[in-house]
Amino acid sequence: MNPEDVERLIEEGIEGAEATVSRARGQHDDDHLAAEVVAPAFEGETLVAQHQMVYDALEGHMTTDIHALELTTRAP
Repeated sequence: MNPEDVERLIEEGIEGAEATVSRARGQHDDDHLAAEVVAPAFEGETLVAQHQMVYDALEGHMTTDIHALELTTRAP
């Protein structure tokens, strides 16, 4: 799955989110990605809850199209 598609899914799935997705450092295959996501919805949420929101936005792609996702999340 390409980074642009992952960005779109995250931004569509989390209101007000801004996502930046790239290939994970040192990885050259398509299923290892790194994402930085900034969203007002993360305000007051634990890191685990923030990450779960991202996984929810990606629906079933985490088990089929994305093998690993390095996540950095924060509120604006």
